[in-house]
Amino acid sequence: MTQTPESPSTTASPEPLLVEVTDGIAWLRLNRPEAMNSLDNALKDALVAALREVGEDPAVRCVVLTGSGRAFCVGQDLKEHVRSLGDPNSTLATTVTDHYNPIVIALSTMNKPVVAALNGVAAGAGLSFALACDFRIASERAGLNTSFAGIALSCDSGASWTLPRLVGPARAKELLLLPRTVPAAEALALGLVTKVVPDDELEAAVTELARTLADGPTLAYGSIRRAVAYSASANLADALANEAELMALTGGSSDHRAAVDAFLAKEKPTYTGA
Repeated sequence: MTQTPESPSTTASPEPLLVEVTDGIAWLRLNRPEAMNSLDNALKDALVAALREVGEDPAVRCVVLTGSGRAFCVGQDLKEHVRSLGDPNSTLATTVTDHYNPIVIALSTMNKPVVAALNGVAAGAGLSFALACDFRIASERAGLNTSFAGIALSCDSGASWTLPRLVGPARAKELLLLPRTVPAAEALALGLVTKVVPDDELEAAVTELARTLADGPTLAYGSIRRAVAYSASANLADALANEAELMALTGGSSDHRAAVDAFLAKEKPTYTGA
Protein backbone atom coordinates (compact mmCIF):
# COMPACT_ATOMS: atom_id res chain seq x y z
CA MET A 1 0.00 0.00 0.00
CA THR A 2 1.43 3.39 -0.92
CA GLN A 3 0.98 6.55 1.09
CA THR A 4 -1.30 9.24 -0.30
CA PRO A 5 -1.62 12.96 0.53
CA GLU A 6 -4.99 12.19 2.14
CA SER A 7 -3.48 9.57 4.45
CA PRO A 8 0.20 10.42 5.03
CA SER A 9 0.56 8.02 7.95
CA THR A 10 -0.94 5.00 6.20
CA THR A 11 1.31 1.95 6.32
CA ALA A 12 1.03 -1.39 4.61
CA SER A 13 -0.86 -4.08 6.49
CA PRO A 14 1.16 -7.19 7.31
CA GLU A 15 0.70 -10.06 4.91
CA PRO A 16 -1.75 -12.56 6.48
CA LEU A 17 0.33 -15.48 5.19
CA LEU A 18 4.09 -15.64 4.80
CA VAL A 19 5.41 -18.06 2.17
CA GLU A 20 9.07 -18.99 1.93
CA VAL A 21 10.47 -21.65 -0.39
CA THR A 22 14.05 -22.77 0.22
CA ASP A 23 15.80 -25.83 -1.19
CA GLY A 24 12.59 -27.70 -1.94
CA ILE A 25 10.83 -26.86 1.35
CA ALA A 26 7.86 -24.46 1.38
CA TRP A 27 7.10 -22.84 4.72
CA LEU A 28 3.58 -21.43 4.98
CA ARG A 29 3.31 -19.32 8.12
CA LEU A 30 -0.06 -18.00 9.26
CA ASN A 31 0.69 -14.40 10.16
CA ARG A 32 -2.02 -12.89 12.36
CA PRO A 33 -0.26 -13.33 15.71
CA GLU A 34 -2.30 -10.60 17.41
CA ALA A 35 -5.45 -12.62 16.63
CA MET A 36 -3.83 -16.02 17.40
CA ASN A 37 -3.83 -16.68 13.65
CA SER A 38 -7.61 -16.85 13.50
CA LEU A 39 -8.93 -17.26 10.00
CA ASP A 40 -10.36 -14.14 8.42
CA ASN A 41 -11.21 -13.97 4.73
CA ALA A 42 -7.87 -12.47 3.75
CA LEU A 43 -5.94 -15.28 5.41
CA LYS A 44 -8.27 -17.97 4.07
CA ASP A 45 -8.00 -16.63 0.51
CA ALA A 46 -4.21 -16.44 0.79
CA LEU A 47 -3.96 -19.97 2.18
CA VAL A 48 -6.14 -21.49 -0.54
CA ALA A 49 -4.03 -19.81 -3.23
CA ALA A 50 -0.67 -20.65 -1.65
CA LEU A 51 -1.50 -24.31 -1.09
CA ARG A 52 -2.59 -24.71 -4.69
CA GLU A 53 0.60 -23.01 -5.89
CA VAL A 54 3.07 -25.02 -3.81
CA GLY A 55 1.11 -28.20 -4.48
CA GLU A 56 1.63 -27.78 -8.22
CA ASP A 57 5.22 -26.50 -8.02
CA PRO A 58 7.65 -29.34 -8.87
CA ALA A 59 10.43 -27.44 -7.12
CA VAL A 60 8.55 -27.83 -3.81
CA ARG A 61 9.03 -31.31 -2.39
CA CYS A 62 7.78 -30.80 1.16
CA VAL A 63 5.33 -28.30 2.68
CA VAL A 64 5.36 -27.04 6.28
CA LEU A 65 2.34 -25.27 7.78
CA THR A 66 2.87 -23.30 10.99
CA GLY A 67 1.84 -20.14 12.81
CA SER A 68 3.39 -16.89 13.97
CA GLY A 69 3.49 -15.92 17.63
CA ARG A 70 1.99 -18.04 20.39
CA ALA A 71 -0.67 -19.91 18.42
CA PHE A 72 -0.77 -22.28 15.48
CA CYS A 73 -4.35 -21.35 14.54
CA VAL A 74 -7.51 -20.98 16.63
CA GLY A 75 -9.93 -21.44 13.73
CA GLN A 76 -12.51 -19.03 12.37
CA ASP A 77 -12.13 -15.34 13.23
CA LEU A 78 -15.30 -14.97 15.31
CA LYS A 79 -15.23 -11.16 15.16
CA GLU A 80 -15.47 -11.32 11.39
CA HIS A 81 -18.07 -14.07 11.67
CA VAL A 82 -20.28 -11.97 13.96
CA ARG A 83 -20.20 -9.13 11.43
CA SER A 84 -21.13 -11.55 8.65
CA LEU A 85 -24.20 -12.78 10.55
CA GLY A 86 -25.99 -9.63 9.44
CA ASP A 87 -25.38 -10.43 5.77
CA PRO A 88 -28.12 -12.71 4.39
CA ASN A 89 -25.75 -13.87 1.63
CA SER A 90 -22.97 -14.88 4.00
CA THR A 91 -23.12 -18.13 5.95
CA LEU A 92 -20.70 -20.54 7.52
CA ALA A 93 -21.62 -22.95 4.77
CA THR A 94 -20.14 -20.64 2.13
CA THR A 95 -16.77 -20.29 3.87
CA VAL A 96 -16.69 -24.05 4.43
CA THR A 97 -17.17 -24.73 0.71
CA ASP A 98 -15.14 -21.76 -0.55
CA HIS A 99 -12.24 -21.94 1.92
CA TYR A 100 -12.06 -24.75 4.43
CA ASN A 101 -12.82 -27.66 2.13
CA PRO A 102 -10.33 -26.56 -0.56
CA ILE A 103 -7.65 -26.01 2.10
CA VAL A 104 -8.10 -29.50 3.55
CA ILE A 105 -8.25 -31.12 0.11
CA ALA A 106 -5.00 -29.39 -0.85
CA LEU A 107 -3.26 -30.36 2.40
CA SER A 108 -4.32 -33.99 2.23
CA THR A 109 -4.04 -34.74 -1.49
CA MET A 110 -1.06 -32.84 -2.88
CA ASN A 111 1.51 -35.22 -4.33
CA LYS A 112 4.11 -34.45 -1.67
CA PRO A 113 4.38 -34.72 2.12
CA VAL A 114 3.00 -32.05 4.46
CA VAL A 115 4.14 -31.27 8.01
CA ALA A 116 2.25 -29.23 10.63
CA ALA A 117 4.55 -27.42 13.07
CA LEU A 118 2.34 -26.79 16.10
CA ASN A 119 3.96 -23.81 17.79
CA GLY A 120 0.98 -23.22 20.08
CA VAL A 121 -2.73 -23.84 20.42
CA ALA A 122 -4.53 -25.47 17.47
CA ALA A 123 -8.31 -25.19 17.72
CA GLY A 124 -11.37 -25.59 15.54
CA ALA A 125 -10.52 -25.47 11.85
CA GLY A 126 -6.90 -24.85 12.84
CA LEU A 127 -6.78 -28.26 14.49
CA SER A 128 -8.55 -29.80 11.50
CA PHE A 129 -5.88 -28.37 9.18
CA ALA A 130 -3.16 -29.94 11.33
CA LEU A 131 -4.94 -33.31 11.30
CA ALA A 132 -4.97 -33.22 7.48
CA CYS A 133 -1.16 -33.16 7.42
CA ASP A 134 1.05 -36.25 7.41
CA PHE A 135 3.08 -35.28 10.46
CA ARG A 136 2.33 -33.05 13.44
CA ILE A 137 5.39 -31.91 15.38
CA ALA A 138 4.24 -30.10 18.51
CA SER A 139 5.91 -27.71 20.88
CA GLU A 140 5.54 -28.61 24.56
CA ARG A 141 3.34 -25.52 24.93
CA ALA A 142 0.94 -26.60 22.18
CA GLY A 143 -2.63 -27.56 23.00
CA LEU A 144 -5.33 -29.12 20.82
CA ASN A 145 -9.03 -28.29 21.08
CA THR A 146 -11.84 -29.22 18.68
CA SER A 147 -13.81 -26.16 19.92
CA PHE A 148 -16.80 -26.52 17.56
CA ALA A 149 -19.42 -27.66 20.08
CA GLY A 150 -18.27 -24.92 22.44
CA ILE A 151 -19.86 -22.37 20.11
CA ALA A 152 -22.79 -24.60 19.14
CA LEU A 153 -21.43 -25.66 15.77
CA SER A 154 -20.91 -28.96 14.03
CA CYS A 155 -17.37 -29.86 13.00
CA ASP A 156 -15.74 -28.95 9.70
CA SER A 157 -12.51 -29.07 7.73
CA GLY A 158 -12.41 -32.84 7.83
CA ALA A 159 -12.46 -33.34 11.61
CA SER A 160 -15.23 -35.93 11.32
CA TRP A 161 -13.02 -37.90 8.90
CA THR A 162 -9.54 -37.53 10.39
CA LEU A 163 -10.25 -37.76 14.13
CA PRO A 164 -11.94 -41.21 14.09
CA ARG A 165 -9.11 -42.56 11.96
CA LEU A 166 -6.50 -41.31 14.42
CA VAL A 167 -8.14 -42.10 17.76
CA GLY A 168 -11.22 -44.24 16.98
CA PRO A 169 -14.90 -43.21 16.80
CA ALA A 170 -15.59 -43.25 20.55
CA ARG A 171 -12.64 -41.02 21.49
CA ALA A 172 -13.31 -38.78 18.49
CA LYS A 173 -16.88 -38.16 19.67
CA GLU A 174 -15.62 -37.47 23.19
CA LEU A 175 -13.18 -34.84 21.89
CA LEU A 176 -15.83 -33.29 19.63
CA LEU A 177 -18.82 -33.34 21.99
CA LEU A 178 -16.87 -32.33 25.12
CA PRO A 179 -14.23 -29.96 23.78
CA ARG A 180 -11.24 -29.24 25.98
CA THR A 181 -7.65 -28.26 25.45
CA VAL A 182 -5.57 -31.43 25.20
CA PRO A 183 -1.97 -30.77 26.33
CA ALA A 184 0.85 -31.77 24.01
CA ALA A 185 1.94 -34.77 26.09
CA GLU A 186 -1.59 -36.19 26.17
CA ALA A 187 -2.02 -35.48 22.46
CA LEU A 188 1.09 -37.57 21.83
CA ALA A 189 -0.25 -40.43 23.95
CA LEU A 190 -3.57 -40.31 22.05
CA GLY A 191 -1.83 -40.38 18.68
CA LEU A 192 -2.95 -36.89 17.71
CA VAL A 193 0.62 -35.66 17.20
CA THR A 194 3.74 -37.36 15.90
CA LYS A 195 6.31 -35.90 18.25
CA VAL A 196 6.60 -33.33 21.05
CA VAL A 197 9.72 -31.20 21.46
CA PRO A 198 10.75 -28.25 23.67
CA ASP A 199 9.52 -24.93 22.31
CA ASP A 200 12.99 -23.70 21.42
CA GLU A 201 13.70 -26.89 19.45
CA LEU A 202 10.53 -26.91 17.34
CA GLU A 203 11.89 -25.12 14.27
CA ALA A 204 15.02 -27.28 14.19
CA ALA A 205 13.08 -30.51 14.61
CA VAL A 206 10.62 -29.59 11.85
CA THR A 207 13.42 -28.44 9.56
CA GLU A 208 15.24 -31.74 10.03
CA LEU A 209 12.12 -33.76 9.19
CA ALA A 210 11.23 -31.52 6.24
CA ARG A 211 14.78 -31.82 4.90
CA THR A 212 14.58 -35.61 5.05
CA LEU A 213 11.25 -35.60 3.23
CA ALA A 214 12.32 -33.04 0.62
CA ASP A 215 15.41 -35.13 -0.17
CA GLY A 216 13.33 -38.30 -0.51
CA PRO A 217 11.35 -39.89 -3.37
CA THR A 218 8.57 -37.33 -3.74
CA LEU A 219 6.50 -39.29 -6.24
CA ALA A 220 6.56 -42.35 -3.98
CA TYR A 221 5.56 -40.26 -0.97
CA GLY A 222 2.65 -38.73 -2.86
CA SER A 223 1.55 -42.13 -4.12
CA ILE A 224 1.62 -43.56 -0.59
CA ARG A 225 -0.55 -40.66 0.59
CA ARG A 226 -3.04 -41.39 -2.18
CA ALA A 227 -3.04 -45.14 -1.49
CA VAL A 228 -3.76 -44.68 2.21
CA ALA A 229 -6.55 -42.17 1.54
CA TYR A 230 -8.12 -44.38 -1.11
CA SER A 231 -8.07 -47.49 1.07
CA ALA A 232 -10.00 -45.70 3.82
CA SER A 233 -13.21 -46.02 1.82
CA ALA A 234 -12.44 -48.94 -0.51
CA ASN A 235 -12.84 -52.68 -0.26
CA LEU A 236 -9.74 -54.88 -0.36
CA ALA A 237 -10.00 -55.74 -4.05
CA ASP A 238 -10.29 -52.09 -5.08
CA ALA A 239 -7.47 -51.08 -2.73
CA LEU A 240 -5.24 -53.76 -4.25
CA ALA A 241 -6.08 -52.57 -7.77
CA ASN A 242 -5.28 -49.00 -6.80
CA GLU A 243 -1.98 -50.12 -5.28
CA ALA A 244 -1.10 -51.88 -8.54
CA GLU A 245 -1.68 -48.69 -10.52
CA LEU A 246 0.46 -46.65 -8.16
CA MET A 247 3.16 -49.33 -8.13
CA ALA A 248 3.30 -49.18 -11.93
CA LEU A 249 3.58 -45.38 -11.75
CA THR A 250 6.39 -45.34 -9.20
CA GLY A 251 8.07 -48.40 -10.69
CA GLY A 252 8.64 -46.47 -13.89
CA SER A 253 10.05 -43.42 -12.14
CA SER A 254 13.62 -42.17 -12.28
CA ASP A 255 13.68 -42.15 -8.48
CA HIS A 256 12.98 -45.90 -8.38
CA ARG A 257 15.80 -46.58 -10.84
CA ALA A 258 18.13 -44.35 -8.80
CA ALA A 259 17.21 -46.22 -5.63
CA VAL A 260 17.84 -49.64 -7.18
CA ASP A 261 21.14 -48.56 -8.73
CA ALA A 262 22.27 -47.07 -5.43
CA PHE A 263 21.28 -50.22 -3.54
CA LEU A 264 23.33 -52.40 -5.88
CA ALA A 265 26.27 -50.03 -5.64
CA LYS A 266 25.91 -49.80 -1.86
CA GLU A 267 25.56 -46.03 -2.13
CA LYS A 268 23.01 -43.49 -0.90
CA PRO A 269 20.51 -42.58 -3.64
CA THR A 270 19.96 -39.06 -4.87
CA TYR A 271 16.32 -38.40 -5.73
CA THR A 272 14.96 -35.84 -8.17
CA GLY A 273 11.34 -36.19 -7.14
CA ALA A 274 10.27 -37.70 -10.48
